[in-house]
This record gives sequence, C-alpha cells and structure tokens, in this order.
Amino acid sequence: MELGANILGANKRIADDNHAHLKSHGIRSFDFVGSIGSGKTLIIEKMIEALKAGGKRVGCIAGDVAGDDDYKRFVKRGAVAENVNTGKECHLDAHMVDHALEHLKLDEMDVLFIENVGNLVCPGDFPLGADKRVVVISVTEGDDMVRKHPLIFTIADLIVINKIDLAGAVDVDPQILVRDARNLNSRAPVILTDAKHGSGMDELKQALGF
Repeated sequence: MELGANILGANKRIADDNHAHLKSHGIRSFDFVGSIGSGKTLIIEKMIEALKAGGKRVGCIAGDVAGDDDYKRFVKRGAVAENVNTGKECHLDAHMVDHALEHLKLDEMDVLFIENVGNLVCPGDFPLGADKRVVVISVTEGDDMVRKHPLIFTIADLIVINKIDLAGAVDVDPQILVRDARNLNSRAPVILTDAKHGSGMDELKQALGF
C-alpha cells in the first residue's frame, strides 16, 4: 500500500511540474483517454486540422504500447509530434510525458494533445499534467461501457461518445451512454460525435474552448 501511494504521489508531483512547464510556454493541453478503437486518434486528427486552419500551432504526444502508427498520422496532419512506447505498461505516466516534452519545441506550440494508450482503466490513477482529460468511447463498445468503467468518467473533464452513425447497426441507444455519463459526472460536457463524417466536431472544438 505504501509503495503504491509513493508511486502515485511521485506521479502527481511530476504531473504538476508538467502542467506548470506547459503553462509557462502558454500551451493549452489535453489528455485523450479511450479504449482501442474508440476513434480518439481520428478525433485528434480532426482537431489538428481545425485548429491549424485557425492559425494554431499544434503538437501531439502519441502513446502506444508499441509502434508509431498514430504518431505518423499526427505528423501527416501537420502536427509536431513525439512518439512514446510504453512497452508492458498499459498507460502513459507523467514521467514519460516529461521526457517527451524535452523533445518538443514548446515555444513553437499553442496546443498539445496527449493521446494515452488505449485503455479505460489504467490511466485513471495517473494524471499527466494536462489542462483537461477527455474520455472517448464509441457506441460500438456497447451501451454498458460507462457503467463498467466508472472511475475514468468520474474524473473526466469532457466526455465524447463517438461513432454515433453506427448506433443503429449495433443496436445501441447513445442516450443510455449519455445518461450514465451524466449520472457519474454532472459537470463534464457530453458530446456526441461521428468523427469520420464530421458530425459533432464543431461542438467538440467549442467544448475544448476554441
């Protein structure tokens, strides 16, 4: 128990340092959490395009167990990016983000998106230092996803329910997910999106404060 508390305490201190570091450069930052296949990578891509069109300089940290597929996607969209492979770890931690920040030119960045490893459980105890945590799920994961992962939704600053265009095909009512999310967290906005076709992306951009 004491070891776990020490690990979480050390992570919190580094996360606070990360936050202060990003703020000192005037950077707004967002930690995107979601299970594999929820669509968080595509959502970030869409946000990169929208923000760059508005003159914002965008950076990304792509977190994955292995590989650099998402990193390449972000770079292709015109973001400055850094790839972080966690190996056996199922989440990013603040120390990994701290090292990634060392490789990014923060003075040339207005916005930073941090894409966490695809998981709705492990990241919950490990803040990274971002301004806001965005949790993304899709209707294809079932209408019980919120109830099965209460912690991450309780601490979310923004909740995105994606792939609503497929709701009928998978026989899921998105409003059940909305209801469950609001029951757990009444302060976080809940945005319905179809990132592939652009639906809800303007609302998401506004909810992020742009």
